[in-house]
Amino acid sequence: MPRWKALPDELDPQVKEFTTQLRRLVDRSGLSVAALSDRTGYSRTSWERYLGGRLLAPKGAIVALAEVTGTDPVHLTTMWELAERAWSRSEQRHDMTMEAIRISQARAALGEFGAPPATTAAPAGGKAPRRAGSAVATPGIAGPAGVSPTIPPQPTAPDANRREGTGSRGPAAPTPPAAPGGGRRRLTMFLAGVVGVAVVAAAVFFLTGNDGGGKKNQGNGASATPSTSVSSDLPAGVKCAGAGCTGKDAEAMGCSGDLVTTAKTVTVGATTLEVRYSRTCGAAWGRITGATRGDAVRVTAGTTTERGDITAVGDTIAYTPMVAVKDAAEAKACATLASGQTGCTT
Repeated sequence: MPRWKALPDELDPQVKEFTTQLRRLVDRSGLSVAALSDRTGYSRTSWERYLGGRLLAPKGAIVALAEVTGTDPVHLTTMWELAERAWSRSEQRHDMTMEAIRISQARAALGEFGAPPATTAAPAGGKAPRRAGSAVATPGIAGPAGVSPTIPPQPTAPDANRREGTGSRGPAAPTPPAAPGGGRRRLTMFLAGVVGVAVVAAAVFFLTGNDGGGKKNQGNGASATPSTSVSSDLPAGVKCAGAGCTGKDAEAMGCSGDLVTTAKTVTVGATTLEVRYSRTCGAAWGRITGATRGDAVRVTAGTTTERGDITAVGDTIAYTPMVAVKDAAEAKACATLASGQTGCTT
């Protein structure tokens, strides 16, 4: 049985080539995925996703892989940059496809209002009979959203044979307009116009307001709050800073790899407990290595605590989500082992 499963057919060719190269490096090294996890500091689950084509490995993981396999990191990083661009393009195409699907569903829903009423054929040599309340298009006059304005029926002229003083009550009263029979048609066309405006607005927003990181600005025009905004000064690939990183995965946010250092470390039983700190992201997290199933780790900064644990057999590394800190001294990590033994950093 082959070691690797076939890569997804929908994977971009550039990403597929890069992932195949990663598999070759792992095969040449003779390392198992578990051993690769131990040596690089990235979890086994993450490497399975990277090598399976389900997630693009971050730059830090690529640099770590180059180190443990004796590969030139410059060439591998160049391939990663090309794959990262292709991956971003694929995500944009996916977003546009989903937008098109939603628009199609909205149009289909509009069809539930029914088709416009049929037009009665005009008799030979005469004008088509008007249906009570139907809309009459006047050349040169355009209504809102492409709907022709409705001209109400005109008052009936007084009988020419009647004269004042012969018992006539004067001119006949105007005929009240009939209830609109084309209301359903006008409502359907109006809603179609609204959908068209929404589509144009969505296209403009996508081209001018997409931040490329999977999050879009709120439509109410308000600026993002300081706790969630990402500074334009952050390095490429870093997706959060400060309070915006709390509760998020360091690897997914681009805060790991060569942007992280081990600020504190202590041995608890057979495991190593660490406080990992990224100055660029202004965040810290806890990590345990050499652990077994049932071992857990938590990190605390002020009143905020995040937790992580090992639930799968064979995994030896667990780490918590991040907490925002001004410096590494604010964070404290603690481990609770399945054996009942506990320990914390200072």
